[in-house]
Amino acid sequence: MIVAEMNGIKKYYNDRLIIKIDDFKIYKNDKIGIVGMNGSGKTTFLNILTGKILPDEGLSRIYVTYSYIEQLESDKSIDVEGYIASKFRVNSLNSKGLSGGEFTRLKIAKALEKNSEFIIGDEPTSNLDKEGIELLQEELMAFDGAILIVSHDREFLDAVCNGILEIENGEAKLYKGNYSKYRQIKENEIKQAEIEYQKYIAEKKRLEEAAVKKKNQAKAIRKTPKRMGNSEARLHKTGSQIAKAKLERQVKAIETRISKLEVKEKPRKLPEVNVDIQKITPLYCKIVLSSEGLDKKYGNKIIFKGAQFKVFNNSKTAIIGPNGSGKTTLIKLIVNGHPSIYRAIGAKIGYFSQDISILDESKTLLENILESSIYDETFVRTLLARLLFKREDVAKNIFYLSGGEKVKAALAKIITSDFNILVLDEPTNFLDIYSMEAVEEALMEYRGTVLFASHDRRLVDNIADHIISIENQKIVCFQGTYQEFRKKKDISLKSNEISMDEMILKHRMAEILGKLSMPSQNDDIVALDKEYNEILDKLRRLRN
Repeated sequence: MIVAEMNGIKKYYNDRLIIKIDDFKIYKNDKIGIVGMNGSGKTTFLNILTGKILPDEGLSRIYVTYSYIEQLESDKSIDVEGYIASKFRVNSLNSKGLSGGEFTRLKIAKALEKNSEFIIGDEPTSNLDKEGIELLQEELMAFDGAILIVSHDREFLDAVCNGILEIENGEAKLYKGNYSKYRQIKENEIKQAEIEYQKYIAEKKRLEEAAVKKKNQAKAIRKTPKRMGNSEARLHKTGSQIAKAKLERQVKAIETRISKLEVKEKPRKLPEVNVDIQKITPLYCKIVLSSEGLDKKYGNKIIFKGAQFKVFNNSKTAIIGPNGSGKTTLIKLIVNGHPSIYRAIGAKIGYFSQDISILDESKTLLENILESSIYDETFVRTLLARLLFKREDVAKNIFYLSGGEKVKAALAKIITSDFNILVLDEPTNFLDIYSMEAVEEALMEYRGTVLFASHDRRLVDNIADHIISIENQKIVCFQGTYQEFRKKKDISLKSNEISMDEMILKHRMAEILGKLSMPSQNDDIVALDKEYNEILDKLRRLRN
């Protein structure tokens, strides 16, 4: 069953075509994620579909009831049923005092409460912590209807979606499968495009060389020698003209073939960039940051009490925890040099904060990076290209860059400066999905110490080799990847559950033994004996 469709859609801003959709249909069981660079038209696409803005050409229709989780919401007074609000850990009775993350949860709860047949979402994973994203993920995976959702969370798109709609250069293309499948198909498309481009270039070069050769042959045909008689001269001239005309026809035929070749554009390939450790002042110690007893509170609210942690040299350590647990507080205490935090001699901290304070908006992108860079201009330009900046962007003042571009500029400035410890607070906020991957690759290639806080589960999965988890005013440190950390935590939780089950079974076994040793008239000895043996069997299985 078709849930919604768009046909012949065109939308212009002034004379510029923003988005063009020839034919798009979404069916009942479709779970489609929308991806594209910032400014590519993702929100415009959703607003046209939902009728919030009208296209200049074409028609869009939704045939079923739907809920739309918008990115920007002016009205913060949302009433939601208590049950669904509590499920998303928010208080619907006091929605005006909610944080950005809590309000996002409330919007999601409201959308799910409607029992719609179609859920549309514009970046509902923004502002959510790990717990909030996983709650939304569970609800959408269980949802019996169509989903069309913009998100930059790759883990979320992998878990929820069975299709990815890519919006690029104003046009939409649908790929079957989740985000990882889409990326695999895209990589294969780029490889195939490179093969076809090289074939096109080789064939064009071959034909151009053949044309030049024929032209040179035509020029080389000699004129009639002066000592020839008239009859000989006429014959020579006629033969030469015929040969020359034939060669010229061949040249024209080759040029026609060149003009009819299907032009293949060169696929865009990111330049390779490796951040050279020799340029960074090395630290000759195992531990670069640590604390044996960190205390911090705001008023009566305790953030840390006797917290302990270690950050190892050249490690990539992720700080994780729910919103409000103290991730940003810990980062600021480290950066500001709290007396309870040890910092290695010679440590130089490059700090990325979400307010982009290290950038001078009156200077160009290139000027901002070069003024503190320990690398030359060629390297800086290569790194900026790797972070998906266009050639013309480097000459723009920071003031004119988008929010996501400013984030990338700040990260580029920190990576190229003389720091040996990078401390990053939510480095992928405001970035589109491709920029996230570009930043991720740059950080993976950086060989110094990186300490970062992020809700991006894929970023933490791919980069971190150490974990700092903030839990109940304490800090839990783990040497290993995020997946290994989660596995150990799951085993620990399972072990606790088994211990509880074992305790309950042993308690019941003691009750049965008491009754068997001194049975009353109402006790069924056979049933009690059977239950006792069943408990013994369960205990054996738990221990194994």
